[in-house]
Amino acid sequence: MPEPHTHLFQVELGVRANDRDNALPAQLDLVMPVWTPGSYLIREFERHVQDFAATDGTGHALAWRKVNKDIWRIETTGAREVRASYRVYANELSVRTNDLNDRQGFWNNAALLMYVAGYLRAPVTLHVEPYDDWQVATSLLEMKAQPHTYRPENFDILYDSPFQVGHLHILEFEVRGVVHRIVIEGEGNYEPERLRRDVQRIVEAAAALMGELPYHDYTFLLRLRASGGGGLEHLNSTSIIIPRFSFQPETSYRNVLTVIAHEFFHAWNVKRIRPDALGPFDYTQENYTRLLWVAEGITSYYQNILLRRAGLISDKDFLDLLTRSIQGLQHTPGRLKVSAEEASFDAWIKEYRADENSINSTLSYYDKGALLGALLDLEIRRRSNGAKSLDDVLRYLYTDFYKKERNYTPEDFQHVCEQMAGASLEDFFRRYVRGREELDYNTALGGAGLQLLTNAVTMNGSTPAPKAWFGATLRQDGDRLTVVNVPSDTPAYAQGINAGDQLVALDGARAALDFFNARLNEKHPNDEIQLTIFRADELRTFKLKLGTRTDENYRIVPIKNPTPEQARLYESWLGAPLPKGS
Repeated sequence: MPEPHTHLFQVELGVRANDRDNALPAQLDLVMPVWTPGSYLIREFERHVQDFAATDGTGHALAWRKVNKDIWRIETTGAREVRASYRVYANELSVRTNDLNDRQGFWNNAALLMYVAGYLRAPVTLHVEPYDDWQVATSLLEMKAQPHTYRPENFDILYDSPFQVGHLHILEFEVRGVVHRIVIEGEGNYEPERLRRDVQRIVEAAAALMGELPYHDYTFLLRLRASGGGGLEHLNSTSIIIPRFSFQPETSYRNVLTVIAHEFFHAWNVKRIRPDALGPFDYTQENYTRLLWVAEGITSYYQNILLRRAGLISDKDFLDLLTRSIQGLQHTPGRLKVSAEEASFDAWIKEYRADENSINSTLSYYDKGALLGALLDLEIRRRSNGAKSLDDVLRYLYTDFYKKERNYTPEDFQHVCEQMAGASLEDFFRRYVRGREELDYNTALGGAGLQLLTNAVTMNGSTPAPKAWFGATLRQDGDRLTVVNVPSDTPAYAQGINAGDQLVALDGARAALDFFNARLNEKHPNDEIQLTIFRADELRTFKLKLGTRTDENYRIVPIKNPTPEQARLYESWLGAPLPKGS
């Protein structure tokens, strides 16, 4: 990175014939990965490569040509050694790609380093030359007496080990004798000791859950930025982008801890407890699986479980988060269009390419998977009379699949869940995992003495007054009020409102978001409104009949007169006494 302000990484790659061969093959193919594990989209990393060149061991130029979008073929002419050089443009702030500027550098090796075709399993030596006095942070072990030099046993491990360079603030702690580092690049309003303590509590909770720590050390790479976000899991590290001033207030700080807990729990679920197709990887094309609802969704469930067991949120906080997840899924019409398995399989074409119709045509395997995790956990606890839980499923997959070097299939996952429940769960998986039926929240929640209510039914059984309903999602951009999306189960959808419409006036009065919402609150179901809109720069007028919204708000509350078994299950689940119902 000799000139970081240019955003260009300079890469040199050397390949030598082994001792038993006189020369390299006549043609040597160098391959650039097109995606990185954990982010299921073909990202075409090769598009950032420039200035490729190749020489033999004496410096003589070798002929080369591209034979595919991501393959550079070098004519070796009998050489025992080949050196290739190239530069990679790096100016994308994300956890999946590369970012180099005059303040710092970050890279994913899958987005930067080529491999020799056919030699993904070969050991590789990596040497990093940081700019000026920049520090280097990675989860790879540095070789003794060779600064910034690393020798992972294969390219899978190399590609699973991101780097951060720059002026870094490092916090350390130990759990079960294992060193953990929080590497912070950038300034923000975090409190170092509090962050260290709270992350340590998350690690301790996960270690207690899974029984051991599966790595020699662990590195949290936190990049503090003015905006943006996201996290990506790795074998014994994670990279996370955090808005620099999001460590306060408490609600915002809890969101930071949630992301950290999620990415950290992946050290077990997906990095070691691996779905069928997710490792070893093919870096040249999609790696399809129907199990992302487990790999990502159940991890999303456990992010909040870890916060609860670490004492960072209360049981009420946990139920509030669960309620919010239920409400989000129930307000997604696409939940009835695709199953959790189908959404997992289609991640490569849908999850990272959302558009205005996604709410109607698909769902997030994160969101539904988290809810399926909660329901499965409660179902296993209920059927086993509290003897087993989803924790036991994960521990079994860890010991009987990961430790025996096996990936698991959808059938394996169902079988292990049934083994822990002590009963068949075919009906659950057929209806809710492979199928598209509405989730049965109350059957599962009832086992823990809880029930889900909507504003259509109050605690005393009365029905609140219905509210007028328009249904489209609106956003105020400056002086423009724009339709973001239109769920297919809404009056707006049924009567012709489109995503992208600019709402100009409501009943003849100029519309802004606050004004629109205030006037809508004055309306009643079946009232008619007149909307003036711009669509493709044409002024249009629509008359719409408002609908009725009866299920806008959800609540999880204790039932009246729970049994001792229900109270016991609640306490074993959330570590607190079941609150009294009213």
